[in-house]
Amino acid sequence: MGFHRKNIGGPHQAVRVVLGIGVAVAALVYLAGSAAWLVALGGARLAVTGLVGYCPMCAMAGIGKGGTS
Repeated sequence: MGFHRKNIGGPHQAVRVVLGIGVAVAALVYLAGSAAWLVALGGARLAVTGLVGYCPMCAMAGIGKGGTS
């Protein structure tokens, strides 16, 4: 994906992926109804930002310029 510049680095990416998957799974196991799906969606978003290496919120805050964090 050439339309954005990575703004989070390797360890940060790994933590986001693991944490995002954990939050999504825990939400679907321990919560019920629409709350479970909303929290799982948030966890999935965290995991996806880790996979692609770009976080829009970090970009707005100026965190991790140039792919290193």
